[in-house]
Amino acid sequence: MVSVDTPAIERKLDRIRSLGLEELRLEWRRLYHSEPPKISRHLLVLAVGYRLQEIEHGGLGKATRRKLQTIAKALRTTGWVGPTPSLSLKPGARLVREWHGRTHTVTVTEDGFEYAGTSYPSLTKIAKKITGAHWSGPRFFGLPAAGTERPNNREHHG
Repeated sequence: MVSVDTPAIERKLDRIRSLGLEELRLEWRRLYHSEPPKISRHLLVLAVGYRLQEIEHGGLGKATRRKLQTIAKALRTTGWVGPTPSLSLKPGARLVREWHGRTHTVTVTEDGFEYAGTSYPSLTKIAKKITGAHWSGPRFFGLPAAGTERPNNREHHG
């Protein structure tokens, strides 16, 4: 963690807030080493203030920079970036599946899943325990595939 002189940063931010548009553009050039975009004074104040704090605090971590580079590449390649699909189940939720005439109930816990009195790290391990074969756990329990929307209850299929 970088040691930061918070009062000094506050003074710098106050100075930035007091600058006129041309002075802000000069600060932009100094801090970003590029020409400032044609944006409002208010946005320049925010961007220059952010950059000052970024420099003082040490900037983004490697993992965050890598993730942002991946997102930027996806945007350049596809022209679109959306949220990373993931399975989001709240602790206490119950998943129920009937398999070969028997009902199987799984409870979502803080650190995984509980099935038949045993904790499991994934739904896939539970699906294998139930079926004896490899299954995608989320698919076995009828959860929507990552990146797809749940069907609207008013829709009728079939």
